[in-house]
Amino acid sequence: MNRLSRTLRHRWHDETDARRALSPDALTRLKHRVAASETQHSGEIRVCVEAGLPLSYLWRGASARQRAVTLFGKLRVWDTEHNNGVLIYLLLAERAIEIVADRGLLRHVPQAQWDALLAGMRQAFGQRRFEAGLAEAIDAVGGLLERHFPLAPGQDNPNELPDGVDLISR
Repeated sequence: MNRLSRTLRHRWHDETDARRALSPDALTRLKHRVAASETQHSGEIRVCVEAGLPLSYLWRGASARQRAVTLFGKLRVWDTEHNNGVLIYLLLAERAIEIVADRGLLRHVPQAQWDALLAGMRQAFGQRRFEAGLAEAIDAVGGLLERHFPLAPGQDNPNELPDGVDLISR
């Protein structure tokens, strides 16, 4: 895709597209899904949805992955006690999903497993089933965190990051 058509596609999408893709009820359900997942492990899951990339990213030809890595830092997902925070990022203009995991979880999960997880979710997003795709992502990431960072019986996971879905606006 050339730069002009990509820029137009991203500028065409705005916050109303994000609100149409995920209703207030869907946002609430996803928030509760994150909160429920975090009762099973010591990790933190953050979900972020953006309609289109900022112009600065488009001008330099940045990818959805590059934006997700930037947001991973800006939203402080890296700043968890056990280095096991995970960002699930959805870019609506490209129907792209990215998962950025901190080093604590990365050392346990091979890239092939992340790739397989992403491939399954791309199908849901391609069909505009955004809530279902994000729910699948939360469950899959939660399962990995539960396997590698389980809570001991009676142990609580202090909530280090907000559980709600971040709708990024320009």
